[in-house]
Amino acid sequence: IVLLSLVVFGIMALNIPMMKGVQQQLEKVLGATRENLTGARVIRAFRREDAEYRAFVEKNRRLTTLQKRAGSISALLNPLTYVIINFAVIVLIHRGAIKVDNGVLTQGEVVALYNYMSQILVELIKLANLIVTMNKAAASWKRISDVLAIEPAMSSPEKLDEAEKADTPAVAFKNVFLRYPGASSDSLEGVDFAVGRGKTVGIIGGTGSSKSSLVRLIPRFYDVTGGSVEVNGVDVRKYPVEVLRNKIGFVLQKAVLFKGTIRENIRWGNPDATDAEVEAAVRLAQAEDVVSVKGGLDAMVEQEGRNLSGGQKQRLTIARALVRRPEILVLDDSASALDMVTDARLRRAIAELDYHPTVFIVSQRTASIMNADEILVLDDGRIAGRGTHAELLESCEIYREIYESQFRREDESK
Repeated sequence: IVLLSLVVFGIMALNIPMMKGVQQQLEKVLGATRENLTGARVIRAFRREDAEYRAFVEKNRRLTTLQKRAGSISALLNPLTYVIINFAVIVLIHRGAIKVDNGVLTQGEVVALYNYMSQILVELIKLANLIVTMNKAAASWKRISDVLAIEPAMSSPEKLDEAEKADTPAVAFKNVFLRYPGASSDSLEGVDFAVGRGKTVGIIGGTGSSKSSLVRLIPRFYDVTGGSVEVNGVDVRKYPVEVLRNKIGFVLQKAVLFKGTIRENIRWGNPDATDAEVEAAVRLAQAEDVVSVKGGLDAMVEQEGRNLSGGQKQRLTIARALVRRPEILVLDDSASALDMVTDARLRRAIAELDYHPTVFIVSQRTASIMNADEILVLDDGRIAGRGTHAELLESCEIYREIYESQFRREDESK
């Protein structure tokens, strides 16, 4: 039994690091597979097929080597344990024969000892195999438990204890600061503004000016590090997350669709939406041609929308947000793949909505926001200008530079 225990625990000591290495290398192989699938067009565009293939083969070779080593060590368990058992049986029979010959034991007692020992050792072998199997599972469980142990960064109350106020702005930022974990500086500094109900606000600024960070505080994708963000006069941190986000239709920069029909994707915004409501949202989002070309609302969308163009995906994600008839609609640079005519039609359709949502439009195009009730110009996380298009052309140098860089040629040709 002592020798058997030494073998089992020796194999475990060798196998545990091996299995951890296998799991880590498997993650690298799966990551490379995912990257190659999602970036297939980029790989082809830069003619990196051979290089990526060689890199994948090398990762897979390392995984195979580690698995073979781990498997070889695990495979030693049964042969070694059976050698120990058979050796113990030989010793027992040999010693038992001597005892019988000396009259110390009877033949029946030796046979009984053999049966007892065989039963004990067989069960020990089963236990040893179970321990090795558990050892393999433990390597996987460690990685899973690390993920499950992560605590949510934000807490959400079970109910809204504070009543919403009808006479307050739809959204108000009050001296807001935001710093991401691990960052050395604030992404937003002292942002302070309010937006009335049913108004449209345009947000513009250079790359890295934290435009997306600002609007993502409204549905509480992050929590502020200073100040507060209020919706209908209530701090967003006092809302249950589900209640808050049901008020908001959010369209992200990157259009994300899921495998399923067009109807199923749009109903993510409102699972109870009727076909008429889905079709109305499609019309508002200027996506009728997408639906008709693909064969109707039951047309299939491939994983990540690979069978759709960038503009088609953006319009369907906008329809998904509109189908819920949100109080607040946030378009986070979500029309960047649309042509100017379609973009203008979309903005006009949103402006004519009968339920008058409060609209935030984040865009790099001044043409997309110039008709907004108010425009915010961000620069390095601060509000550098605020007002209408005409006012900002007079008062904000940053806005004027952006406008002129986009319209100078057109103005000169006129």
